[in-house]
Amino acid sequence: MKTPLNRRHFLRGAGTFIALPALEAIGFRRFASAASKAPANPPKRTVFLGIGFGVTQETWFPDTEDTGAEYKLPQGLTPLARHKKDFTVVQGCSNQFSNEAHWGSTFWLTGANRFAVAGQNMSNSISADQVAAQQLGQDTRYASLQLNSSDGSASGHGPGLSLAWDGRGKPVAGDDNPVQVFHKMFSADDLPLEQRQAAIAEKRSVLDAVLTEARRVQRGLTSTDKDKLREYFQGIRDIEMRLSKDEAWLEIPKDKAPIDEPKPGLKGREEIKVMYDLIVAALQTDSTRVMTYRMPGLSLLRSMNVTLSAHNVSHYSPGERMQASQARDKVHSELLAGLIDKLKATKEADGSSLFDHVALAFGSNISSIHYLTNCPTVLTGGGANLKLGQHLVLPKGTPLSNVWLTMLQGMGLNAERHGDSTGVVKELQA
Repeated sequence: MKTPLNRRHFLRGAGTFIALPALEAIGFRRFASAASKAPANPPKRTVFLGIGFGVTQETWFPDTEDTGAEYKLPQGLTPLARHKKDFTVVQGCSNQFSNEAHWGSTFWLTGANRFAVAGQNMSNSISADQVAAQQLGQDTRYASLQLNSSDGSASGHGPGLSLAWDGRGKPVAGDDNPVQVFHKMFSADDLPLEQRQAAIAEKRSVLDAVLTEARRVQRGLTSTDKDKLREYFQGIRDIEMRLSKDEAWLEIPKDKAPIDEPKPGLKGREEIKVMYDLIVAALQTDSTRVMTYRMPGLSLLRSMNVTLSAHNVSHYSPGERMQASQARDKVHSELLAGLIDKLKATKEADGSSLFDHVALAFGSNISSIHYLTNCPTVLTGGGANLKLGQHLVLPKGTPLSNVWLTMLQGMGLNAERHGDSTGVVKELQA
């Protein structure tokens, strides 16, 4: 290769070279041309929808003795009846290391042991969506998109900035404003190209200065500090990767929005509906192929005219709290059914539907109340070659990560294990 090596290819730090991702000079723009036209074959996509405090155990889960394709839909899932052949309910799964009854999403997609790193009160590992993003996100403007609700911890999600955690187990930020998400995906950049290029160059110069300071302190460090410094340099590399991707897409216009701009100030039920519309729009335009949504709980209840807190509704007993919990479950199912409708109605270039190429999971790390076993799990979409249209009861304590591993492998992704997985779920494989 005749291209001279410079700081755009490597960064020097901690006495070693830190390789950057492939850049423009050595072919990083390979995906840019692909962005201007639809892929020859519809690509695989994946979506994870996480609720916080779980469901109503007595009326959301099918009877454990009523398995297979002919099971009776429970009250909480009845709004999904028209799609019964196209989704599977899985029981019996949990994350064995989970021990926080109010953390409904922190370890949901990671299956991590929070005490795995000595000296840290809470450590995490990569989430299933980010495993997919590493392999599906190379050819899209956004490797992944994370959607949030402004409810935050009031909805039982626990630590994190979204459902996503990167390869170092660090939280990945998300967007909680539908209007901002819309403009991020579809609105043209106001700044001239030269100014945007200059902004990226300025950010790189800041990284250079930071690395220079880091090199000054690298000698004489303890083993613990060296580990911290290695993690620091990995963080710098992650920033470089994002900057390089931003640069590669600078001159490529964003797609025309297939939906109208959302109204500002939406909360609860209406927020979820428009976020679902944005998910379909993002996948339809191939803006990204990996999405997560950490969903609202408190504002959803408020939009249903329920004055109880999301926490109190989760601690239900027969009466007002249980009725609110059951009503919330049905609203979630109604909204999910509407999302499936839209995925089925959105056509690909080859005549198939978007639904045929999406692997979608809906659920929580919390079952109900304070129970962390039998995580509620609904799987749908044809993107992971899963056996849909069934109620599947797995042995108690089956790692939920086995389900994620089965999804990842079913999408054709390279994943030998995930989290605390012990293998794939053969009963899920079509």
